[in-house]
Amino acid sequence: MKRENFYHIICLTAFRAHARLTRLRCPSGAYHNAEACLRTLGSLALALQLQGAAGAENGFGGGVVRLILRSSLVAQVVLLILVLFSIASWGIILYKLWAFGRSERQSNRFLDVFRRSSKFSEVQAVCRSLGDSPLVGIFQSGYAELNAQLRLSAGGSTPESPPVLKSLQGVDRALLRAAAVEVNKLDRRVPFLATTASITPFIGLFGTVWGIIAAFEGIAETSSTSLAVVAPGISEALIATAAGLFAAIPAVYFYNHFANRVRVFASEMDDFALEFLNIAERNFT
Repeated sequence: MKRENFYHIICLTAFRAHARLTRLRCPSGAYHNAEACLRTLGSLALALQLQGAAGAENGFGGGVVRLILRSSLVAQVVLLILVLFSIASWGIILYKLWAFGRSERQSNRFLDVFRRSSKFSEVQAVCRSLGDSPLVGIFQSGYAELNAQLRLSAGGSTPESPPVLKSLQGVDRALLRAAAVEVNKLDRRVPFLATTASITPFIGLFGTVWGIIAAFEGIAETSSTSLAVVAPGISEALIATAAGLFAAIPAVYFYNHFANRVRVFASEMDDFALEFLNIAERNFT
């Protein structure tokens, strides 16, 4: 049953009950007057429900769409640019949320394996399955430098004097280079969010200024300052402003969020590099 019919039935039932009570207390003519009043009020209730349904169909959303379709070419181009910026930034946001969550989970698993293993070769065996962790890249770089130095010193080694590291600073430099590479990977595409947050409000402002110019042109052409003349241009301007803010606000929030996550990852990489150096210094020097 449709909502307007349901309300109509409720109104009819209530007024019929009232009419019956009136018939008991009044002459028969009064009953017919009550029935007439009942039909009038029931029809009025139905008309109000239909009007409300029509208003819902032609409400804010439909009005905005019609206004955009009737706006000038410049305003439509501005809105298209803002929509493209918004779509791209949301794509980066969703991808980075997934990638950072995956990197964090794999880093926790890698640290657990690293701290429980007694040999670097055991850690190297699990690196392939945890490749999204930035710590894996640092470990592999330090492990490669460690093996290269040990192979060079293995020629002159004896059973009494096992191979040792020639340069602990070389291992440190390898770890620093790998950390810089991993930070750049984590930071990839994040600056686009800063660009979106910086530029989209100004693009929206350009659309706002253009809409106000169109409003003044309408006043000049019609020599009238009525709302019918001014409202379309002002509405067009406000839509451009809202679209610019819609693109900028999520971008600036998630840019700060991701920048903080990258700083946390960088701190974890520095701690891991120091832990790796301490183990290498204890066992190979």
